[in-house]
Amino acid sequence: MDIIQRNFFNILRSGAFNDKTRLELMSAFKWYKLFQMVDIQNVLNIFVKGINNNSNDENLTLPQDLVEKVQKTLEERKPEQKIEKGEIRLSNGIFNNKLQKIIHKELHSIDTSVEAVDILKIIVFNTNAMLNKGISLEGIIRLGQYLRTRGDKVDFVKLENWISNLHLDRMAQLQGSILMEFFGFEQDELPFVKQVEKGTYKLVIRTISNLVKETTVEWHFKENSAGFVRNNGTVLRRNLRRSLRYFDYAPLETTSNFIHNFRRSLAEIEE
Repeated sequence: MDIIQRNFFNILRSGAFNDKTRLELMSAFKWYKLFQMVDIQNVLNIFVKGINNNSNDENLTLPQDLVEKVQKTLEERKPEQKIEKGEIRLSNGIFNNKLQKIIHKELHSIDTSVEAVDILKIIVFNTNAMLNKGISLEGIIRLGQYLRTRGDKVDFVKLENWISNLHLDRMAQLQGSILMEFFGFEQDELPFVKQVEKGTYKLVIRTISNLVKETTVEWHFKENSAGFVRNNGTVLRRNLRRSLRYFDYAPLETTSNFIHNFRRSLAEIEE
């Protein structure tokens, strides 16, 4: 981990969880590099809180024009959406039906655990983000914040049964491992983490080091003026590599997600 990455995580950890650590002195160029990571990971509000928490640190030397850029971006950015309130789906049809039944049944149960449902939704949100864009630190932090503030109300027995039925055990464990490796969480705060996933550190560093916004919105196939269909090989290979990266954590959902995006791209040609 280089100095930019260390400061990046120290600031986010401070902003998200009030864990204050000393920053390291950086040049203006490196602060701009750090801000690129912040922007791509959509953690601007957390970054600002972290900066405010470390306002007395002598190594906090943000260039004035970057401070102005941050303020302008904050004003222009739309309010954050609540992950646990939105529609949550899985690409695998069978698992998605199970997911919707779990949520519906639990919310209409006598001993409802709303908190366990919320955690499940955040885990699914993060899974979708990983498969379509790469690791979402915004979602990982949201998971950690929820556990820190309401974790004592979560029925972890129910939660572990649900993620097991949805074959998301290792995906959930990967998310918990990120909280442990980068944000100072202890294993007893994450009952669904039986062991730290070995590939966690490498996956996260690879994600934040890639300053290109990878999304599946880009086309895989396109029809030219002559009516012939050609494929965007770069995007196709990028999405395939990402799918293979997370295949071991959720084989069926990863495969279903790739096929779903593949079919969607073909369907757009017909439209």
